[in-house]
Amino acid sequence: MKEQIIIKSAELFLTLGFKSVTMDDIASEMGISKKTIYVHFKNKTKLVEAVSFYLFENICEGIDRICEASANPIEELYDIKMFVMQHLKNEKTSPQFQLKKYYPQVHDILRVKQFEKMHGSVMESLQKGIDTNVFRSNIDIDFISRMYFNGMTGIKDGIIFPQDKFNMDYLMESYLEYHLRAIVAEEGFKILNQFINKTNQK
Repeated sequence: MKEQIIIKSAELFLTLGFKSVTMDDIASEMGISKKTIYVHFKNKTKLVEAVSFYLFENICEGIDRICEASANPIEELYDIKMFVMQHLKNEKTSPQFQLKKYYPQVHDILRVKQFEKMHGSVMESLQKGIDTNVFRSNIDIDFISRMYFNGMTGIKDGIIFPQDKFNMDYLMESYLEYHLRAIVAEEGFKILNQFINKTNQK
């Protein structure tokens, strides 16, 4: 039952927002009593936390599958971008913004988890790129991995990048190109150009 509550709550939160959905709404949607939800989650904050971590784990699993299957680190980053964009299109609200505003503690814990996951994953990818001559051999993988996380989270800031001026697809595409142009070796530049040309033909 606990997992069913998390799955249904995730669906409602992503469609209507963390703030608007009440415990009554979830109980009503599931055809159960509110008391049943409270058996598993002592309050809404605990449920929001469980849902946030559930969604995070799902995205991590998807990214891990992409990393295992990709032919090279550049293809890997573009495939991850497509995967993340697909997730964003399924969201009718801005979950990260809502978490930050209404559940700051959950947001801060999640941000640390996101950083740890992305930092490790990007460092591995950068090393793979160096080993296969796709990325320059003299890059500082720890520094670049941190910069990449900072940039990827930074482009989601609606004050710096207003949605009426920049759509998320454009921001992610442009940031990815900006990031890769700074680190590719000659071999990597050829691969990157193929992806840029493919995007421009769409």
